[in-house]
Amino acid sequence: MISLTVPIYNEEGSIEPLFEKVRAVMDPYGQPWEIIFVNDGSVDRSAQILDRLAADYPQVKVIHFRRNFGQTAAMMAGFDYASGDVIIPMDGDGQNDPHDIPRMLEQIEAGYDVCSGWRKDRQDNALQRNLPSILANKLISAVSGVQLHDFGCSLKAYRAEVIKNVRLYGEMHRFLPIYAKWHGARITEIPVNHYARTAGSSKYGLERVVKVLMDLVTVKFMDKFMLKPMYLFGFWGILFFAASLGFTVWTFYMRTRGYYFTATPLPMMAVFSFMTGVICVLMGLLAEMVTRTFHESQGKSIYIVRSTRNVTPGDSVLPIPVQAAATATVR
Repeated sequence: MISLTVPIYNEEGSIEPLFEKVRAVMDPYGQPWEIIFVNDGSVDRSAQILDRLAADYPQVKVIHFRRNFGQTAAMMAGFDYASGDVIIPMDGDGQNDPHDIPRMLEQIEAGYDVCSGWRKDRQDNALQRNLPSILANKLISAVSGVQLHDFGCSLKAYRAEVIKNVRLYGEMHRFLPIYAKWHGARITEIPVNHYARTAGSSKYGLERVVKVLMDLVTVKFMDKFMLKPMYLFGFWGILFFAASLGFTVWTFYMRTRGYYFTATPLPMMAVFSFMTGVICVLMGLLAEMVTRTFHESQGKSIYIVRSTRNVTPGDSVLPIPVQAAATATVR
């Protein structure tokens, strides 16, 4: 079984053309397949279109969120409800090409656990999206050690066992290959087609670069210090103790020369500004750990399902709410 997962947020003009392209590729492929649309709180006609597709085609599963939870939560829901041995996420805006799917499946059959798409000829705004993406990808590769050209491409193929136990938070979906690598996955990359948008508008801007940088810090922390955070906090503690000792010695030295260390506020301002910045970063990392502990220890999900179509309780790794289960068999 092959599972395709598609987050949807206000994509009423793209859903049906995308589904027809997927059908044209997957029906002749010769393996059972399903497509899981996750409606991430759309306020246009996306929900009605998805329900109509689910009524007409049994291989269409639909997950309706109560509100907009973001792309990461929508992808996580798609993984949770996927039944396939191979899971392929893709965007709902029609910019990915379903004809690339068989080539990705060939790489999985060749023994790889992850096949990542590379939008080599990306059809997006060069300044607003392409340039920041290139810089971010180089930075992520350098920091993580996972050498990919395009972490942001949603079109990827995963063996289910690689990602079924991965829990995603915030905007972490772009780092899925890194999580897979931690679990010993073999990763490859192939160029894929990328089309300009024909309907709707992009939901992302330059502010996403800042999110990527903050998430990258978190991923690096999780990789190096999740099981031994005292190594990080202890290092900074020793550094601050050393700095405190150095400032104390400097103070006495300046006093012997007839100067008062408090004659100007600039050194104190520099020290407190630096310490405040470090504390903010460390508190942010600590909050990341607390968030994960809160969700995983209590079995809490990062999204809330309002209703589903063509989904049974056994399809998800998480329990389906009562109101969702009541509509799970609607055709």
